[in-house]
Amino acid sequence: MNEKDYNLMSESEQLVAVNQDGHAIYYIKNPSEDVQLAAVNQDGHAIQYIKNPSEDVQLAAVQQDARAIRYIKNPSEAMQLAAVQQDAYIIRFIKNPSEAVQLAAINKNRYAIQNIKKPTEAVQLAAVNQNGEVIYFIKNPSEAVQLAAVNQNSYAIDHIENPTISVQMLAKLLS
Repeated sequence: MNEKDYNLMSESEQLVAVNQDGHAIYYIKNPSEDVQLAAVNQDGHAIQYIKNPSEDVQLAAVQQDARAIRYIKNPSEAMQLAAVQQDAYIIRFIKNPSEAVQLAAINKNRYAIQNIKKPTEAVQLAAVNQNGEVIYFIKNPSEAVQLAAVNQNSYAIDHIENPTISVQMLAKLLS
């Protein structure tokens, strides 16, 4: 079937096509929102072929497959939260995630810290309070983050470059 054939179809025929293969939307010019929703519900990645999808279509795509966020320009914070709550590692596809999105990712999986380019101190603390050894993934942690990591797990000191005297003392005290 070619593009011309898809555009000669009725909306109900287009719905049948995208329900079988969401990527069929690629061939449909100006699909209705119902056709768009059916396509992304079948395969979230079909969003890449939709020009100016509505917030509802974007959200449906992300709910179907969190990785679909890669194809959404300037996703809203709600969209970002929906994605990281499904898969914390999706944060690597989000440019400049807010602190709330970073925290949601860390709360889902503390190891997501390694995919956050510039985690805030609060995010760093949230991660090391769950498992001190994730400090390994944090560049230049503050003394407060170092102390929290060692307090959670004294062996975290093994992952800290140049720990302060206070951090060393705490690690020795706790081990």
